[in-house]
Amino acid sequence: MLPLGDFWSGHCRALPAGLFEPDHATQYHLCNLGYARESCTRFPAGDGPDAVRFNITNDDGDPIRIAWVIERNHFPFSHGSLMYSPASGVFLPPLPDEHLVRQALAYMASYRRRKAEAPVR
Repeated sequence: MLPLGDFWSGHCRALPAGLFEPDHATQYHLCNLGYARESCTRFPAGDGPDAVRFNITNDDGDPIRIAWVIERNHFPFSHGSLMYSPASGVFLPPLPDEHLVRQALAYMASYRRRKAEAPVR
């Protein structure tokens, strides 16, 4: 399963020097899965993180609670929790990290799509 729930495409923001749009194969195999340190020429040097993972911890109304873990070498690098308001489409309180916000919004879009498509039991 893809970490953000679906395949996502867009511009690479790994390096601060301008935007870059990787080809489809690179986005699918590297950008969408994480752990591209040894494979991607644009992966930043240093001891930073390799991947981010999200998980819904509570969806019994508004807000939806989400746990996040940023990983380095398959171990937690940092972690926390978010609250997402489906009514307003924003995180409460607003998040300061633009990259985490973009990935969390992508995850929520995938989660909400899958939930809407799930058969009613």
